Amino acid sequence: MKETHEFDYVIVGAGAAGCILANRLSANGRYSVLLLEAGGEARNFWIPIPAGFSKLMTNRAFNWGFHTEPEANTLDRTIAVPRGKGLGGSTLINGMIYVRGTRQDYDGWVNQGAAGWAYDQVVPYFDKIENYNQASYANETQAISRQIKEREGSAFEYAARGNTGPMHINEVGERFPLSTAFLQAAQEHGLPRNSDYNIADQEGVGYYQVLQKNGRRWSVADGYLTPARRRRNLHIRTHAHVLRVNLQGKRCVGLTYRDRSGETQDVTSRIETILAAGAIQSPHLLELSGIGRPDCLDKVGIQVNHALQGVGENYIDHFCTRMNWRIKNTQTLNELSRGPNLVAAVAKYFLQRRGILSLGTGLVYGFIKSRFDISLADVQLFFVHASYANAADRKLDREPGMTIGVSQLRPKSKGTIHVKNADPLCPPAIKPNFLDEQEDKDCLIGGMQAVRRIVQQQALQKFIDHEINPGAQVQRYDEWLDFARRNGQTIYHPVGTCRMGQDEAAVVDHKLRVRGLTGLRIVDASIMPTIVSGNTQAAVMMIAEKGADLILSDAPK
Repeated sequence: MKETHEFDYVIVGAGAAGCILANRLSANGRYSVLLLEAGGEARNFWIPIPAGFSKLMTNRAFNWGFHTEPEANTLDRTIAVPRGKGLGGSTLINGMIYVRGTRQDYDGWVNQGAAGWAYDQVVPYFDKIENYNQASYANETQAISRQIKEREGSAFEYAARGNTGPMHINEVGERFPLSTAFLQAAQEHGLPRNSDYNIADQEGVGYYQVLQKNGRRWSVADGYLTPARRRRNLHIRTHAHVLRVNLQGKRCVGLTYRDRSGETQDVTSRIETILAAGAIQSPHLLELSGIGRPDCLDKVGIQVNHALQGVGENYIDHFCTRMNWRIKNTQTLNELSRGPNLVAAVAKYFLQRRGILSLGTGLVYGFIKSRFDISLADVQLFFVHASYANAADRKLDREPGMTIGVSQLRPKSKGTIHVKNADPLCPPAIKPNFLDEQEDKDCLIGGMQAVRRIVQQQALQKFIDHEINPGAQVQRYDEWLDFARRNGQTIYHPVGTCRMGQDEAAVVDHKLRVRGLTGLRIVDASIMPTIVSGNTQAAVMMIAEKGADLILSDAPK
């Protein structure tokens, strides 16, 4: 039976942004809030186990399973673009890595018309998110403070990391001979040991910070949604696939969704509808609703209700190649995750919450420069003492191995996401346009060459048998580029497809309101004018915290 329901705020998507919005908008008890999620509850054996990400990546109950369209820049391959599904979104299945980005990222947003989003203005929201629990926090932050004061003058005052927020953040706690040797090799190569890439310069190497509590994955559903679920003014509906937002003239008055039984339901938003569906599904939903580029909508027979040229444009993602080596004289995850070793690892994890099952996608990080004449690190490294027979399906080799992922931090190449047809259940056409800009090619190849030089340092030599991929035979620029085109994958950080700004191509303004409409905002990764330097989930959480404040500041009193 079809019913019409009314709420003050209706939120689409219960991922990193949606869970935070649901908590903050319902906190004062004044407003009724509906949170709609196409997936279900976060109930699966593997979700709380950090190493379980490899199982969840191929589970369609928790992953939308998007793929790119074939493109010449990547030799007409289709590339997987996982997106989380269920209460918690991508924080249920991702690598848990927490990176704020740099001052230059957010100050750059302001220069592109995003007033109020400068670094100093967003840092309080990062602090509000964080419950940072590094064991050696006090000693290391004092050391970092001294380093910054020496660089910037005695007047500099170091602001401590947030340590009372809902999201538990810890430095990866496991140590292995190979990771120690990699850190030593990087330092031999001239890279500094950086105690905290989230408060000072990123450049350097160290252990990643991850969203975990007591060795278990800590999702936004854990941090934000669970504490709010008993509120009488917060309503959560799962298995609710939103079909379109509904306009009356130039005002959004609600939306229509399909429930788990296949019935369509109409919902009215008395104050605002908020899209938090992510950089793929938010622009897709706008276009299904007749909001977007008239040429794209006309092509598939969708009536234009509001023309916005920037919808689905400005797609940016981190493209990553994975270099790997055959290892000797030590054990790696390849062997530790099989047979009796695996039995021992399982016992250790469930008894102590330690060991290899507490590891996600990254163990050691590197923020490095692809060449010596630039001021900021432009490449991110992901070191893990494992190697994949196939990076796309996450199946480990049987022989000992080591992998270093190499990703450009701030790619210039931009792609698109647009509707294929008017069917709301048909995935959109994703065209990332990877490696289109010459700067991106140069940066990625320079990063891979730097990694090879790091691995050639003395500290790693007793462990290296030979380079598997791309292989020592790859030396020329065109050979490195062919390797990248043939093997590179996304690392699942799509942003920018409903970008914030003041120009005619911007989709939302600096308060995240859809330009030219009332009653409709977008609060997710799609609003980023440019991609941040590193994994994007921390930035999305910050956007949601700040977005909630912007929404409440405009709410009727």
